Formats: sequence, C-alpha cells, structure tokens
Amino acid sequence: MTLPAGDTVVTYPDGDLASTGTVLHVEPLADGRSAVILDRTAFHAVDPVWPDQPADTGTLTVGGRSIPVVCAVVGATDGTTLHIGDAPVRTGTEGWSFLVCHLVEDASGVEPGASAEVAVDAERRLGLSLGHTACHLASLALDEALSGLWTKEVPLDGRGRPAFDQLAIASSRILPDGSVDEYRIGKSLRKKGFAAAELPGVLDEVTDAANARLAGWVAAGAGVAIAIERDGDGLGERRRWRAELPDGVVVIPCGGTHLHSLAEVAAIRVELDYDADAASLTMRTTAVPV
Repeated sequence: MTLPAGDTVVTYPDGDLASTGTVLHVEPLADGRSAVILDRTAFHAVDPVWPDQPADTGTLTVGGRSIPVVCAVVGATDGTTLHIGDAPVRTGTEGWSFLVCHLVEDASGVEPGASAEVAVDAERRLGLSLGHTACHLASLALDEALSGLWTKEVPLDGRGRPAFDQLAIASSRILPDGSVDEYRIGKSLRKKGFAAAELPGVLDEVTDAANARLAGWVAAGAGVAIAIERDGDGLGERRRWRAELPDGVVVIPCGGTHLHSLAEVAAIRVELDYDADAASLTMRTTAVPV
C-alpha cells in the first residue's frame, strides 16, 4: 500500500472532539493490532520523543461499524518505511510526513479510501487538557518563586523570570487534572548559578509563593484566555500555547491540548519535594475543575 505523502491534518488544537476523514493507510502491527491513518483527525497522539501528554482514546467509525481506538501514536514516513512510535527524526523534519496512527485491535473491513468518523473520549480529553494547562502555569509560577536563588544571568521565561523549568526539566508527565515534573539539579545547573544548597531552607517559602501566584491567576478566571497558535494544520507544524495572563501574554512551545480559559478551573496547587541525594526536585501539580 502507498504511504501518505503529507502530514495528517489535526483539529484538536481548536478543541475538536470529533472529525470526519478518509482512510489513507492501514498498517498491521506485530502485536496483532493495526494502525489506521486518516487524512485528518481530532485525535491527539502521544509523541515518543517527548511523551508528556498521553494519547486520546475514543472510537473510529467506518461503514457504520464503531471500533475502539485504544491509543494514538505519532508515526513518520519518508515514503518508503512507516515508523510508528520510533521515528529516527524529530517531528517536523523536512522530507518526512508525520501521521496520527490510530491503534485498533481489529481493523477488518477498514480499507483505504473509506470515509471514517472519529470521536474522542471527552472526559479524558478534558482532564488531560486541564492537567496540561495547569502544568504550564505551575512551571511559570515555579520560575518566579525560585528567581531569588539565581546568582548569575540565565535565559528568561516568557514572563521575564529565570527559566528554571526550561533549564532543569528532566521529565514531565501530564495526568488527568494534574501533572508531575522532575527537575535535575546537578553540577551543570549549579555552574549556571543556581544556589541549590539554599533550596531546602526555603522550600516551604517557594511552595507558598508559587501557590499564591497560581491562586491569583485562577481568580482572574475568564480573563485568562488560552489558545493554541500554529504555523499550519499539519501534525508536523509547530504549535504554541498562548495565555493572556494579567501581567502579560506568555507563549510556550507545546503540541498538547488545553483549556480555553481559566474560567474552567477552581484551583491549582503545587507540592514540591527536594531530594538532595538524588539532586532532584519533584513538582506535583493538582488542578480542580469548576
């Protein structure tokens, strides 16, 4: 079968939970499942390069038959080989097509050229969107709360604070209604001017400051509008999270899903845990929907 020659058009940046497309390719997998690729989809797929937000789940309907989609994964092809979850290049690399691969247990009867409808599990999407929005806000609040521990000039975040999150992030995991972020505070961060030795003594103060900033943003509610900016509709195009915070607009590169405003949030709080022996800081963010 011919492999797709262009990116999947994705509609999830606008918050879409359903879409109609055409089946372009069906790829049998070694585990007995199949990857169904459409020309356009509302599904958000997990990117193995930075798998912070899990994939949407939902259904794929072809010819009146509704098929559960157990996962959606970013795939890539150079026209000769289809890589599903293990592309040798980063998303957006020129000469490659980047595709949403809908993983199903049984693709019998699904053929290229058929019309297909997808429907995303709305409750799961909302929880992950809330978690991802809260994660970005928490990172900005943490940057501000830690700003007094820097002794040298370093790159700044979108609010003009030392970009601790960007410089120290080791892993990020988006959860329904929250997230867990792990930061590495090793020699390289210390050389950049971060006073790690002072962190244990001010950890409670830092936590309180971050939570106070988050509470202020949540109180602004609908006044904090959120959107996804993008260079194009293809999966491989760059996308950015844009939030109109009370003290200015912040833009962060991001390929995930988000809320439309903080009117949908009742509270966001963080907990911080510093492990000096492991040279790591863990931030657990919890968001409460309205």
